[in-house]
Amino acid sequence: MRPDEYDGWYDTFRGHWIGETEFQILHHLLNPQPGDNILDVGCGTGWFTRQFSAFPELCITGIDPNAEWLTYARMRDGKTQYIEGDGRVLPFADKSFDRVVSVTALCFIKDWQLALQEIARVTRTRFTIGVLNRRSLLWYDKGQDGGKGAYRGAHWHTKAELISVLASLDVYNIHFHSAIFIPSGLRIARCIEYALPNSLQFGGFLVVTCDVMLDNDI
Repeated sequence: MRPDEYDGWYDTFRGHWIGETEFQILHHLLNPQPGDNILDVGCGTGWFTRQFSAFPELCITGIDPNAEWLTYARMRDGKTQYIEGDGRVLPFADKSFDRVVSVTALCFIKDWQLALQEIARVTRTRFTIGVLNRRSLLWYDKGQDGGKGAYRGAHWHTKAELISVLASLDVYNIHFHSAIFIPSGLRIARCIEYALPNSLQFGGFLVVTCDVMLDNDI
């Protein structure tokens, strides 16, 4: 898929609703403060990165291994620094970023556990990660038998496997939320989305947020 095709999906009726719904929960849970520097791991075309960079009080960096998609991201966003790199070996010192976000990137990273460990390493205060939820209607529609379309080859996570990795990290205040309970984007899906609390964990978009322990807390 070309980067413009992927990014353009968010301009469609369904894509815009899903993107905005996911961003709102990510932004709420990440809770960035004025002056924070934020890293977006697996930023791709930079769609979610641009949503964060729209807040002038934040300093945003995006990292992704796909040079073509990064070129597209830079053309769309001159404010953000975009770096080519592997999420499993982030080229940053420990606690380099106040907050870190990652949006479904772990679903397409082999050895995603290493990327999660790296995210925790470079985070100073909090990270928020969104993944595709194995316990969801979206998985039944798009994820079975290797996945369909843009979901082909994706790993669909469960809460249990994320907890198993987080248990080995110096993190606390671990909370799970989800969104996109019915992925059609039709009016009934939107009504249900607003009616159901994000604390329910069977939406197609599963989000985990954690605070990182300071050295003097360990």
